[in-house]
Amino acid sequence: MSLPDFTVVILAAGKGTRLRSRLAKVLHRAGGRSLVEHVAQASLRLKPRAVTVVIGHQAEDVNALLSPLGVRTAIQEPQRGTGHAMLVARRALPATAKFALVVPGDAPLVRTETLAALARAHQESGAAASILSAKLANPSGYGRIVRADDGSVSAIVEDAALTPEQRGIREINSSIYAFTLAKLWPCLARLKPTNVHRELYLTDAIAILRQQGDLVVAELVSDAEEVLGCNTRADLSLVDLAFRRRKRAELMDGGVTIQLPGTVVVDPDVTVGADTILGAGVQLLGRTRVGSGCEIQAGSIIIDSTLDDGVLVKPYCYINASQLAANTQTGPFAHLRFAVRMMKDARLGNFVEAKNSVLGEGVKAMHLTYLGDANVGSHTNVGAGTITCNYDGVAKHPTTIGRRVFIGSDTALVAPVKVGDGAYIGAGSVITENVPPNALGLARGRQVNKPGWATARRKAVAKSAKHSKHPPRSRKSASRSRVRGAKSSPLRKRAAKASRAR
Repeated sequence: MSLPDFTVVILAAGKGTRLRSRLAKVLHRAGGRSLVEHVAQASLRLKPRAVTVVIGHQAEDVNALLSPLGVRTAIQEPQRGTGHAMLVARRALPATAKFALVVPGDAPLVRTETLAALARAHQESGAAASILSAKLANPSGYGRIVRADDGSVSAIVEDAALTPEQRGIREINSSIYAFTLAKLWPCLARLKPTNVHRELYLTDAIAILRQQGDLVVAELVSDAEEVLGCNTRADLSLVDLAFRRRKRAELMDGGVTIQLPGTVVVDPDVTVGADTILGAGVQLLGRTRVGSGCEIQAGSIIIDSTLDDGVLVKPYCYINASQLAANTQTGPFAHLRFAVRMMKDARLGNFVEAKNSVLGEGVKAMHLTYLGDANVGSHTNVGAGTITCNYDGVAKHPTTIGRRVFIGSDTALVAPVKVGDGAYIGAGSVITENVPPNALGLARGRQVNKPGWATARRKAVAKSAKHSKHPPRSRKSASRSRVRGAKSSPLRKRAAKASRAR
């Protein structure tokens, strides 16, 4: 597909006040990308002479997002309407371009094929302007396409200005246009800001074209969903649902099984091989690549990772920026992040976390383990509760474990440290020094057995329980006892004797 006579202008300068957000409208995300990225990607696939994006609100952020795509940008400041945006874009357009496709930056669902069809129809009709239109069951809020007897467009009437007869029209203006530039530029020069917002509108330029006798046509899109804009948070949600539905359909057409499809989220750049099964609630995000014959079970989230053929991901795993070779297994509840590489047949089990580590072929770490900044040789077994202590409070340090090593349960490997090929580490060890190949590493306190200790303890407990059966006297009885004790004291006796003598 190539449109060398066309340039594409994307209008992306607005703020989007109805979204009630500090973020520019076109920077909001749906379907795994920002709105303007979707539009730019669809436009670039046309292979036009150039793609120019008119930016304004949060221009630096929008430009930073788009510059890697190779599009041009033009800054509209202040933002004075769509007609003014085209005048701003004119300075950045190639002088040799004959036609322009104009697309709103918040219409992300429009397909490349639809834009190409509009461009071809515009050239074939010889029209000065072509409008992409759609028929909606509820067209309320949209400008309507009023057609002449010959089928051409006689007017675009905004919703507030419709007559009672025109309210029955269901064909709406999508704000996606094709223009013959030699016809458009003179009309833009004649625009006046006579509306309540004091702005210049492209629809007014189309009205001028029609008034001077130029042909204006409308091409009806087959799927009205494509022209859905994003003016509210509800619109964003609907657009996201549409993208997710499209992607799931694409995968299933390619031989992927998806259980409970409505719960599965797959980003647009994700690829999945045939005969892979995606469980309920799975999310495949970013630039994830999944091979054939894999199974990703319920609730797992995989981001920017590569899974080769035959990988099994058990429920509720989180895998980010990692590579899993063929026939590896992870989970359930495993956490892989920041450049983990699992070689063929390696396994990470339940509640195992790995970070920036290489796990050789056939490595097993099946329970409650943390492997950070580690290089683990092939066919090594890492016991339950093992951790690599890779952080000393200032810097990260590596742990190197050789081939066919056996790491006993509840071992702490204090990095930097190396364990040689074939070595054994006793359970409960804290390893702070290198362990030579084929050696046994032990680092724990000596066990002490005290004969009879348990019997003596049980007797002491029983004696304590027996005494507890005689509760202490009440405060009242204790008080009386103190009084009686006081009366019988020598001081009391002398005082009583002296009283009788008187």
